[in-house]
Amino acid sequence: MPVGPIPEGVRTVTPSLTLKDAAKAIGFYKEAFGATELMCMKTPDGRVAHCELKIGDSVIFVNDEFPGGKTSSPQTLGMSTGGICLYVEDVDTSYARAIEAGGTTQMPLADMFWGDRFGTLVDPFGHIWSIATRKEELTPEQMAERAKAFYAKAAA
Repeated sequence: MPVGPIPEGVRTVTPSLTLKDAAKAIGFYKEAFGATELMCMKTPDGRVAHCELKIGDSVIFVNDEFPGGKTSSPQTLGMSTGGICLYVEDVDTSYARAIEAGGTTQMPLADMFWGDRFGTLVDPFGHIWSIATRKEELTPEQMAERAKAFYAKAAA
């Protein structure tokens, strides 16, 4: 069977999250975001070496952090160094489900100047998730005009 350069079902860019307790995080992502587990490899002691989760039409990789490894979890770092943006059909329902599952509101949902209903939350493992639903398509000029008004109001 011929092998393609990109595994089937995986996008060209695929987020990979390092976690302090990947098994618990996998459970959270299933409950909060409707993730399905595609595959999971564990070490002999039960830690997650590599797991592939599908959320919507995208795949993310997750793994436990390993002492001496080159990546650390947000819990170990005391901060997150990035985030994931998740577009969904119904941001209000998805956001509420994620908070109910254990996420913490960072920025409450609001209609944003760029045309999305958008909010951010921190999962129980320290990763930041932006959740959004596109509400309207805008030209770059319309967004720039709305941004100008938004930032003027914020500075006041």
